[in-house]
Order: sequence, then C-alpha cells, then structure tokens
Amino acid sequence: MLRDQMLAVMADVNGQMAEREELVEAIAVALLTRKNLFVLGEPGQAKSFAIDEFRRRITGARKFKRLLTKQGDEEQLFGRIDLQSLLPGNVPQDILESDPVYQKLLTDLAAVKDKIQSDPDDAEGYYAAGNCCTIAQRYRSILGMLNGNEPRMVTTGKIPESDIVFLDEIFKANDGVLNALLTALNEREYTNEGKTCQIPTISFFSASNEIPNFSDPEEKILEALYDRLELKVVTENVAERTSRLAALRKKQSGMTGSIAASITLDDLLAMQAEASAIPVPEAVNELMDDILCELRSKGLKVSDRKYFNYTPIAQAKAWLEGHGEVQPMDLYILRHYLWTLPADRSLVCATLERMCHDPLAQKLGDLQNMGRECYEAFEASADAPAARRIGKLRSEYIRLYGSVVELRGNAQNDREFQQIDELLSILEEYSEKAHQAVGYTYAPLEQLYELDKT
Repeated sequence: MLRDQMLAVMADVNGQMAEREELVEAIAVALLTRKNLFVLGEPGQAKSFAIDEFRRRITGARKFKRLLTKQGDEEQLFGRIDLQSLLPGNVPQDILESDPVYQKLLTDLAAVKDKIQSDPDDAEGYYAAGNCCTIAQRYRSILGMLNGNEPRMVTTGKIPESDIVFLDEIFKANDGVLNALLTALNEREYTNEGKTCQIPTISFFSASNEIPNFSDPEEKILEALYDRLELKVVTENVAERTSRLAALRKKQSGMTGSIAASITLDDLLAMQAEASAIPVPEAVNELMDDILCELRSKGLKVSDRKYFNYTPIAQAKAWLEGHGEVQPMDLYILRHYLWTLPADRSLVCATLERMCHDPLAQKLGDLQNMGRECYEAFEASADAPAARRIGKLRSEYIRLYGSVVELRGNAQNDREFQQIDELLSILEEYSEKAHQAVGYTYAPLEQLYELDKT
C-alpha cells in the first residue's frame, strides 16, 4: 500500500537522527498537501539534515537547494534569459527539437553525410547534401520568423525545473529575490522580462535559527513571505539521554546515511490523490470552527485564509493514520499550522490537545458546568419567590436539555451514547432536587422540553 511506503520512508528518516518525529511528519504532510514548510531551531539541530534525508528518498524528483544570502540574485534561483533568443532569426532549440519536419530534414542530411563518407568521390552525394542544407536552412528561417525574437528562459537545474526545493536561510535573501520568491511560493510562477514560466515545485522548504522582527519597518516586507510558509515546526536539542547516546553510537558505527526505504515521484503524486479523497465529516468542520473561535477569543490572530485551507492538512494526517475519514484527533496536526509567532505555540497546542482528543467530552463538560452553575444560582436565590426561582431554572434546563439531545442525535458509538446519557441523568437530578426544594411537582426534562416546543 502507498501509505505503508510513506510510513516506511518516515521511519527510515527518523532512524537517521533522534527526536525529530514531529519534523519528519510535518515534511511528509507538506509533500502530501503541496504546502511549504519552515523549520525554526538553533544551529546543529538536524533541521537541514532531516529535510535532505527525506528528499533523498524520493526518486525521480528533481531537487534544488541553495543557501540564500544578500549577494545572491534571481538567476541563481530561477535561471536567466537566453540572449540568443533575442537575436533576429534565432530559433529556440526546443522548437527545433520538437518540429517533425525539421527533424526529418536533419535525418535526410545525416543519411547523405553517411553516403559521402562511404564514397568521398560521389559527386551526386555532394549535390544532394547541398540541396538538403539549403532546404533545412530555408525551413529554419521560416521557424525563426514564426518563433524568433521571443525571450526564453534557461532554467536547467533551477527552481522552474525542480519538484522539491530547499532554500536555507530564506529571510537572508535580498529584496529582489524575496519579491520573486513571494510569487513562486504562493502562485508557483516566475516572471522575467515579461516572460512568465510555471513552477512545478510540490513544496518549498526552508530552515533558520531566527525569524524576522516584523515590528521593524525594514523587516516588515518579510511578513508576507513568512505567511506563505504555511507549515511551521520548532526544533529543540535532543532531550533524552538514551536518545542522544543511541544516535551517537549509530554515528560512531558509520551506520548513518544508508537508505532502506524510498518512494518514486509518481508514488508521491498517487499518495496526494489518496489523501485528498479522505472525507471530512461535518462534525469535524464544526469542531474546527469551535477551535477557531476559541483561539480568537484568547487573542490569537488566525486568518480566514488559514481557517478555510485547513482541510488538506487534516486529510493528510488522517491518511497517514489510516483513518477512513478525518477524525477529531487528526486536527492535532494543526499545531504546525495555526500559530504565527513561536510564543503562540503553547496556546495552540494546549487548545488542540483539549478540544481534539475528546471533543464530545469537552462539549458535555461545558454543558454540565452550565447545569451546575444554574443550580447554584437557584440555591443562591432562596429569598426570591418560588415560582420565579423554579421558572428560571426550568427555562435554563430546557435549553440545556435541547443541546444534549442534539448531541445525542449525532452520536456515533455506544461510548458516546453512554457519555450523553450520564449527563442527562445529572441534569435530571439537579432538576428534581430543585423542584423538591420549592415544593413543586417534579416533571422529567423530556416532558418539559416537549411542552416547551409546543
């Protein structure tokens, strides 16, 4: 299975270093979703090594890598204009190679050349060669008039001919390169001298030990580029002693560097198709909206663009986990997606941890807290008229009961039904105690709920 192949590659890459499972998974998700990944960490934390090792295991993929500096230029990344293409009458080489008539003329000329070589005294051969040359040159002139004087890019070995790109220290590039990269990362295009070429790159990767200071006017230009690196991972030094020693022994033994698992570029494209076909239940979309509201309520800026484009990342995680559809726990992968500044990571992780691992329990817990608070407010209002006290509590509990019934209608297994029924029992107990406290006849919440609807 394709999934097994991807998991084998991830395991192989993880075997080359210690405690980089999160980074390796994020690389896989980036490739499955055609998104870009930025890795932040101190020097010497195997950031570049992890990316390079993963790229090595994708055979048939054209790769490009460059360490960016202020002295670099666009030609080093994207190629250059072929000056010959601007000369009058010049015909681009790819046009000549793809034209069947011109290629036949060359084949005929080669045959005449072979005849002359076999019999140098054959005058007829020289005459035929002259005719072939004249016809080929005239036809080439026709092609030149139709296709010449159009600027053409020489992109061999550059980004426009690369499937996976690694740009180390991307924020150290000069303004011209940064502007070109912004279009490349976002739209997969590059324009030079009015000539636009499409970029086939699946994912752009970058690593650095710092991020720009976006409050500095001189570095503000980098914010848009940073935003286009959708997935972000922070690395730390290896924390566990056993992990450090195991990695050290492996390096000392010379076992690092070997490739035990790989995939082809065609495999990766097929994996992308499988991942993008994973269904997303409406309950997961609603949970994602709850997460968005929760983060925004705590002051974290999460753009609508991020919200509307979360789906492929969750699908990729579900595919890696072998799930038939996206499950709430799959949204935990968004801890590499929803934060912008490193200081936001802890809030994002804590929120996702709490809301994704058992979202139903979270919702039921919130409803139970509301029920308890309503009962406490009822007890605190002992001086108020009984009818007013019980009337207010009934109204609140009918509303809570309706919310619980809605959750029950969406329950998918026995465990969820049991959790919901337990909450209904708790609400019934609160309601019955309140009725007894004021001497009113008790009526089950289901009965009150139905009466209220009528």
